[in-house]
Amino acid sequence: MNALPEGVPHSPIKTQFPLKTHVIVFANEKGGTGKSTTAVHVAIALAAKGASVACIDLDHRQRTLGRYLDNREATAKKRELDLPLPDHATGDGRADGNFAELFQRFMGATDFLVIDTPGRDDPCARTAAAIADTLVTPMNDSFVDFDLIGQVDPETFQVTRPSFYSELIWDARKARAKEDGATIDWVVLRNRLQYLEARNMRRVQEALTQLSRRVGFRIIPGLGERVIYRELFPSGLTLLDAKAIGGMGLSHVAARQELREMMGGLSLPEPAAPLMAAPAA
Repeated sequence: MNALPEGVPHSPIKTQFPLKTHVIVFANEKGGTGKSTTAVHVAIALAAKGASVACIDLDHRQRTLGRYLDNREATAKKRELDLPLPDHATGDGRADGNFAELFQRFMGATDFLVIDTPGRDDPCARTAAAIADTLVTPMNDSFVDFDLIGQVDPETFQVTRPSFYSELIWDARKARAKEDGATIDWVVLRNRLQYLEARNMRRVQEALTQLSRRVGFRIIPGLGERVIYRELFPSGLTLLDAKAIGGMGLSHVAARQELREMMGGLSLPEPAAPLMAAPAA
């Protein structure tokens, strides 16, 4: 972009592309929030609906999203399964590296581009946030995670001020609107929610609601804390691959419903072009 928020290094990435590709960026400077797992499930869910999807993994060290999709491709070949599989690539981790090249490779060629960023402050992650159409910040139900986006009074738990990351995204959204008139839809995704109502859960929800009114993000439920997500990683399968998994129990069915609700909450656009030609009259 030509104009990026203060603190974001200049990027050679341009935005003169067909408006077809919708960019979904998963970003959180704190690790352990289920960011990559959620990104994979969103990418597969979109591909399963017939959309063309590409993924870029910007965490070249951990490479969870890339490894997940590599495992998925290997499972499909080994078991001769016809699985929806997004095209994917990994960034080299350099501010002047291959991110711009990968971005231009996929933009205009797919309906959706899913970008998974590292769980740390990273120049490419900042650039990705600035070019997002939908920016998803997963967080656990904890004030430790909440501290990334806002600070609260230790006695009343009322929000006292936005944190640095919220200010960064606020600046990115203003710069994006000035640059090309686009709006970044910032979604805070509550991942790994516990199944029992707790005082902490209510306090976090109240604090999120307060902060959302100040800085303008949406809050939606994400994926619960379930062992199945960790068990599926080696095979690259997801909860959408019911036939390949086999023997799905009630907890798996509930998890699939969580995924459906999350996809609905993201409010992503339908593909710009028909996925299949209309039948002849």
